[in-house]
Amino acid sequence: MTGSWLSGGIGETGDDPQKWPGQRFGLPENGPGSIATRGVRLLALLVDFVLMALATSLFVETDVNRPDVMQTFQLAATLVWFVVTSVMVALFGFTAGKALFGLRVVRIDGKPMVGPVRAVPRTVLTALILPAAIGDADGRGLHDKVTGTMVVRTR
Repeated sequence: MTGSWLSGGIGETGDDPQKWPGQRFGLPENGPGSIATRGVRLLALLVDFVLMALATSLFVETDVNRPDVMQTFQLAATLVWFVVTSVMVALFGFTAGKALFGLRVVRIDGKPMVGPVRAVPRTVLTALILPAAIGDADGRGLHDKVTGTMVVRTR
């Protein structure tokens, strides 16, 4: 029942297995335009989390000895991460972490901008962790499948 949307996606023939992630989308095996690996995507996400926590710490009190203050800080940092990530991906297709590692979020239909209609739900699903951790043969997480996006290398 889930095989129609979970196993592949647009461009899948079902009869001819692909040799590398993204082949069914016409993407190269390596280099610019190829599907980004999970490891580098995770590193970019971690960089984004750290940067947003540092930015939040400039405006929100932190005190590791006071759980209520740290809870407020964590909520604020998550909100800052969510807003910045949604806006950056919607307008430019990347965040600071993605730019650092040479990654970009693109639409599978080839349109130039991801846009807020896709970026906001993608960011919500990324925040839930599990949808981003479950992937397919193309290396796309469920958050990418739901929003019609994929993460490719830019260099």
